[in-house]
Amino acid sequence: MSDASDDRFAIIATLDRYAECLDRRDWPGLADVFTEDVEIDWVEWQQKGLAAATASIRSYLDGCGPSQHLLGNYRIELAGDQATSRHYCRVMHMGKGDQAGKTYESWIEYADELVRTQDGWRSRRRVCRAMMEYGDRSVLGPG
Repeated sequence: MSDASDDRFAIIATLDRYAECLDRRDWPGLADVFTEDVEIDWVEWQQKGLAAATASIRSYLDGCGPSQHLLGNYRIELAGDQATSRHYCRVMHMGKGDQAGKTYESWIEYADELVRTQDGWRSRRRVCRAMMEYGDRSVLGPG
């Protein structure tokens, strides 16, 4: 396997780790995905820094029931110790408590700028764009 193939698979593993962290609510695990100074740009909010980004993500998922983030269609471009990627995410959120029985689904495209660190590939910038939303968004929220 070539170095480029190794890097591609390592980047995909980093991107997949994000989905795993969100679905397991493994907030410390996001340090395996993002740099400490990550910049995240959603339509609704922009955050700089891992702590602020994690807090924003938690404000949507801590009060939500189970979720499943499915990733695919990875497009990765390598340039030495830097890379860019684009991939799709389809996510289903289930309500809990007084939101039980409700669902919210979204299709998202993530665009990342990644850097190779001593601990592996990490995203230093992510732009997130929802392409489709369906269901009741009220299942999202703080715990």
